[in-house]
Amino acid sequence: MALASSPSLRRYVVPATVMLSFVSFWRASAIVLCDLGSSAYYVGGIAEKAIGKAAPWFILAIMLFSYAVRSVYIESCSMFVRGGVYRVVREAMGGTAAKFSVSALMFDYVLTGPISGVSAGLYLAALLNELGEHFHIAWMHVPAPWFAALFAAIVTVYFWYTNRIGVPFSSTRALRIMQATTVMVVVLIAWCIYTIATKGYHPVPLPVPSNFHFDETALGWLKHTALPSFTFVAVLIGLGHSVLALSGEETLAQVNREIAAPKQKNLERTGFIVFLYSLLFTSLVSFFAVMLIPDAERTKYLDDLIGGLSMFLAGPFALRLAFHGFVVLVGVLILSGAVNTAIIGSNGVLSRVAEDGVLPPWFRKVHPKHGTAHHIINTIVGLQLFTILLSRGDVNMLGEAYAFGVVWSFAMKGLAVVVLRFTHPEAKRWKFPLNIRFGKFELPLGLIATTAVLFMMAIMNLFTKKSATISGGIFTVVFFVIFTISERKYASQQAASKITSNPDSDDPFRETSRERFRLQAGENLSLESLQVRPGCAIVSVEKPDDLRALETVLASDISSTQDVVVICIRKGSAGDTEDAASHLIPECLVDDHVTDVLSEVEFSAEKAGKPVKLLVLSGDDTARTLLEAAVTLRAADLWLGSSRAHTTEQQETDLEGSWKMLGTDHRSLNVSLVFGHQDTPKRLCLAT
Repeated sequence: MALASSPSLRRYVVPATVMLSFVSFWRASAIVLCDLGSSAYYVGGIAEKAIGKAAPWFILAIMLFSYAVRSVYIESCSMFVRGGVYRVVREAMGGTAAKFSVSALMFDYVLTGPISGVSAGLYLAALLNELGEHFHIAWMHVPAPWFAALFAAIVTVYFWYTNRIGVPFSSTRALRIMQATTVMVVVLIAWCIYTIATKGYHPVPLPVPSNFHFDETALGWLKHTALPSFTFVAVLIGLGHSVLALSGEETLAQVNREIAAPKQKNLERTGFIVFLYSLLFTSLVSFFAVMLIPDAERTKYLDDLIGGLSMFLAGPFALRLAFHGFVVLVGVLILSGAVNTAIIGSNGVLSRVAEDGVLPPWFRKVHPKHGTAHHIINTIVGLQLFTILLSRGDVNMLGEAYAFGVVWSFAMKGLAVVVLRFTHPEAKRWKFPLNIRFGKFELPLGLIATTAVLFMMAIMNLFTKKSATISGGIFTVVFFVIFTISERKYASQQAASKITSNPDSDDPFRETSRERFRLQAGENLSLESLQVRPGCAIVSVEKPDDLRALETVLASDISSTQDVVVICIRKGSAGDTEDAASHLIPECLVDDHVTDVLSEVEFSAEKAGKPVKLLVLSGDDTARTLLEAAVTLRAADLWLGSSRAHTTEQQETDLEGSWKMLGTDHRSLNVSLVFGHQDTPKRLCLAT
């Protein structure tokens, strides 16, 4: 019997959000590596210019150290599903420290796009010049820096357009890019080993003081002091100039929201894959470049290190040139992907800041047609284009400045996680290794040591990177002042964006900000219109502080075999909203209370890493509306929380009475009533 003509089901609203679909750890790794893996294309050349031929050892040290930094992020993500720098620092050390941290992080993101775009342009320019020289085509010769700046600007504008109209950078696309990159990396490593075996190699100088050859600008304000003569200080300087290899770690925290269940295990797998891949790719490129490219020639290729390396491999020139083209193609893909990731990451970070009332509500306004946060996107892309113009294609200048945001945001993140170990020791979390316990007191030695190293590198960079300190300092102070003034002005509006929920929640790090959904209105509910399979499980959620039924379903294996549809019923007869609904105005159903309920549902789904479908209906008779929806969607199960206003017996009676009144030919429906303090739900089978 069809029930789609029922007033309760004639009009419905589907609140849409991309965060209710989740990806495997392989796809999550690809997303992170599209950002982090791109640094392999430029960090080797930048580090060697600053340090000398011993640079590969420092890059290797940074890549090994990245395992510790990644562990800091994994611990924070185990406490906060949305475990970015801003949220973690704010929770641990308050709003002032959080605003400083996010200001430094924004400097990182503003520079990520330009340095990646410029680097891609330099690789492409080098290839064009190589082809022009080989085939004697004069017009193919291009001025590398200006060509790179123009290419970076074009790529940035392209991704501004795609993000503004809401074209997603899918995990599938990221996976394809990393598959192509993996083919290139495997061929490159194998070919380099073959070349070493057949033609020999130049040794890489050991990282001892006599082999440190700092560039004119590499010592900054320490140039005329005795400090660089101390081995410990010299090593810190070298590490500071290689810290670019850590770029992209914040993406791990951003992508954590999208990782599928089992969330924590898959997060750890993602972290390990990213570590192993970047360790091999980034460090080996630097070693092979020094080993295979003669000193006199290598200086020509520091902006195009992998491309230059491909031209000094053993084999026919035509084959090497073809591989050079492949290297550049892959580089343009992965570096362009990093430009897009920078825009997406900036959007995510500033959206979180705006949710907290630190930015005016204007920034959170969505595009009337595309539903995107276009004001934030426009602001970030404007800053990136200004940076590209200012750099004039100088990747070294961008690299120097970029290191400022990278190391300071990581250092503040590490300090925040250390603080949370002492302020919230009881919180459920994955712990950074090397903890020593004295009775009830636990000393996180590994975490403290990692944070100390990050701060030492950050402080050393202040004195050795003049341009980075000046530009990064000004940027951070300006953003910090803007955040502070804005927060004071709009603090009264912050409470309006918070969810009214249970203050006695046992999760000290639960999300409280109200989500913004794209509301899609529909007519005549059906399986096809909602895009769910027959035999789905329906979960009713009425209040934001009562998700017992949903949490029970998410903790089970139901979502692996059945689609889960979460229904929130707006109280009021369907006829009350008939006039508004006839014009398909979704706001007539989705008020602040419903938004609070849906926000909590999304947070729970993110925490579990399991997909759900949201649905909003209207009706006075909750039991009848739910049963009508279950019959229409051919559901196998219906899950409800026990009512506070009615006894369990009354709920059962209402459900059985409504079922009989439907007169449906739907064979059966399994109903589960979930009680707050009982492990086993009360089962009820409704059958014709």
